[in-house]
Amino acid sequence: MLVAALSLQSCSDDDNAAPKATFLDVFRDSTAIDQLRFQIPASYAIIGIDCDGDWTASVADESWVTISNHAGYGSATKRSYVKVSVSKNEGDLRTNSITITSGSVSKTINIEQSGTGLDPNDPFESSYSFVMNMGLGYNLGNTLDANPVGSWWDPVGKTPTDYETSWGQPVTTPEIINAIAEKGFKVIRVPVTWGPHADENDIINDAWMNRVEEVVNYVLNAGCYCILNIQHDSGTDGWLCADPVNYTTISARFQKFWNQIATRFQKYDDKLLFEAFNEILDTNNTWGDPTDPAAYDVVNKLEQDFVNTVRATGGNNEFRNLVVNTYSSGHTAAKLAGFAVPADVHPNHILASIHCYDPYNFCNNNGEWNIAVFDATCEAEVDEIVNRVANAFESKGVPFFFGEFGAIDEDKSMGERIKYAKYITKAMRSRGTYGLWWMGLIDRKTLNWYESEIVDALFEGIK
Repeated sequence: MLVAALSLQSCSDDDNAAPKATFLDVFRDSTAIDQLRFQIPASYAIIGIDCDGDWTASVADESWVTISNHAGYGSATKRSYVKVSVSKNEGDLRTNSITITSGSVSKTINIEQSGTGLDPNDPFESSYSFVMNMGLGYNLGNTLDANPVGSWWDPVGKTPTDYETSWGQPVTTPEIINAIAEKGFKVIRVPVTWGPHADENDIINDAWMNRVEEVVNYVLNAGCYCILNIQHDSGTDGWLCADPVNYTTISARFQKFWNQIATRFQKYDDKLLFEAFNEILDTNNTWGDPTDPAAYDVVNKLEQDFVNTVRATGGNNEFRNLVVNTYSSGHTAAKLAGFAVPADVHPNHILASIHCYDPYNFCNNNGEWNIAVFDATCEAEVDEIVNRVANAFESKGVPFFFGEFGAIDEDKSMGERIKYAKYITKAMRSRGTYGLWWMGLIDRKTLNWYESEIVDALFEGIK
């Protein structure tokens, strides 16, 4: 009887025991993973666990990595989720791991978090530090980037001032830049179009280079970071395009321009950043995902050319923070996947920029598809975009920011645009980054902040 009782007890224990797992997989979004990579700031990632047995999770070093739950129930059809959080990294690159176990089945997720990792002789702020500390920014658009074309514009005899004011903005003054800085913007991007100001040998004329340097100095003297780029040489019908057939010719001109720009600004400190180009397109001017994957390869090759050319000019350009973009500066899954981080001689001096005028039908006036109200659906779209971008660049180990964003349709209700401004900057901060609003907000002719309510909302969102 005693033996029978023990036998019955054993069967009962087996019946109540957790089912033995036959599989265990870990996902981020819909992709199976075996590692997580984080930038320097405190951040988190949500991972999904597919396992048909009850599981436990442990962290090798919980001093800087924590998880929301250490155990979960198994299910053949339902995924479990765990939030993985990392603290801010004040030192060098560090590694860790999470091990998930169910019976005899286990999975280890390796964790890597970027650190400063700087050469002791490196005098410049790292790209990670820049993104953490940059604050909100402003684009000085339709100014030095103006590229007038058509029968109404005869370039013969035109001065730098003629170009600068051709799209309706006034001549830039220190007072304009100071007003932007005093409002709280810490970064001013100075888009520049260079092609119309170069001769047949691609030598940029001195008058234009001098004017660009004057405006850069206005920004730096106001205490702001300055981002200097190549703007409307790329984009619709630009000579700078993702053309695999003519890559060699395009790259030669591109490198010649950057050699001149980088040499001119060689002695400037780390408050000045260079950005390779703006919204580059293929030969079909495709704003969506290009059908030919070779376009992505050309973009990546040109950005590697940019990094190599700038570094070769020496001086402070050896360590200067350099900004690169996806195809069209876009944020679709395909464009993010097609982006490759350029190789660099020094770590942590490359950062990525993305443009976001989304939800598109809210931020822009798109006729019959126009969206007048920034509602929960709009909020969800913003969240999805920001998280997709953050996840993509974190997986590639490069910091990022939104180089252009804004609800630029000023016919929309001020109240709805205020909701957008506050929400999107809050979403950016939730993933450890900031953005630069695309012009507007201030009348540069009168220095009147005619949309100060939006400015207030932008800064409210980053608190």
